[in-house]
Amino acid sequence: MRHTTKLAALAVTVALVVAGCAKKEQDSAAGASDELCADKSGAGPKIGLAYDIGGRGDKSFNDLAAAGVKKSLDELDASCEESEAGQQEPDSAKEERLRTLAEAGYNPVVAVGYVYTEEVNKVAKEYPDIKFAIVDGFGEGPNISNLVFSVEQGSFLVGVAAALKSKTKKVGFIGGTRGPIIDPFAAGYKAGVAAVDPSITVDMKWLSDAADDKAFANPGGGKTAATALYDAGSDVVFHAAGLSGGGLFDTVAGKPDGIWAIGVDSDQYQTATPEQQKHILTSSLKKVDVAVFDFVKTVKDGTAKAGFDLYDIKRDGVGYATSGGFLDDVAPKIEEYKAKLVSGELKAPSKL
Repeated sequence: MRHTTKLAALAVTVALVVAGCAKKEQDSAAGASDELCADKSGAGPKIGLAYDIGGRGDKSFNDLAAAGVKKSLDELDASCEESEAGQQEPDSAKEERLRTLAEAGYNPVVAVGYVYTEEVNKVAKEYPDIKFAIVDGFGEGPNISNLVFSVEQGSFLVGVAAALKSKTKKVGFIGGTRGPIIDPFAAGYKAGVAAVDPSITVDMKWLSDAADDKAFANPGGGKTAATALYDAGSDVVFHAAGLSGGGLFDTVAGKPDGIWAIGVDSDQYQTATPEQQKHILTSSLKKVDVAVFDFVKTVKDGTAKAGFDLYDIKRDGVGYATSGGFLDDVAPKIEEYKAKLVSGELKAPSKL
């Protein structure tokens, strides 16, 4: 993705996103108290972690950021503080959350999600000695790093998998909302399917017109969309909808063998129930944990750089999961497509 050319479009989307809300009713300035950040004795970096919509426990985007922090605690002698988003919070709450972490001396501060971009831009100016990172961000400043991902490449590969496994020649996609963050998942998936068999139909459902809890913290909506897709003949459905994807997994659990779901961001087979696991074909991997750990390490080493840090397939920043062994029969074919993406022979689109 060419992030530097998308700032205008992204800025418009942020205006919609900042009106969104998270699923957890917690004080926006308070850190989440659990075992992750209980030990404050580390002599390494003090990490402030501000979560996105859905919060910790989404088994996806936010949990991956937490996993990157956990690795930093284990390997870099770091300590941390978590801060959850409040329900129906105003823009000022995001800003105050970041400022509270910075004022408390946390350095770096990691903001999970591009919804924080404008707030990081403002707060980072107030604390020029603190390093900030935004996952999927497009911030601008000498102490702001944007951790970005070529998710269309991983989505292309799960599209290849879906096409190779489909018997009905119809597959589905559930997206949280249209926009520059989710569109690349849909575009890559659609292109991967077409690369294998252009006669296969890709049916798409969108859960909301804005990046809010209806889009990303709405398992009921995900279930409704999944039911409609399966009833219409799709035998493989991929979601990029955060917590809403739980509705897809609940729906597919009651289906016959050969009806599949595809997870997103993390290897969602690993956090599924046994009944769901029987139907989770693969997941499109977006290695937020790797990017967060790498960023914290550069802060510790004094080598952190401002601007965009792209995690693509060449860098193993995106990919696909193989848990469950359901891709064993088609893995060589998927790897052929992966090699072409790495070499540049194939390019996955990021726009629908």
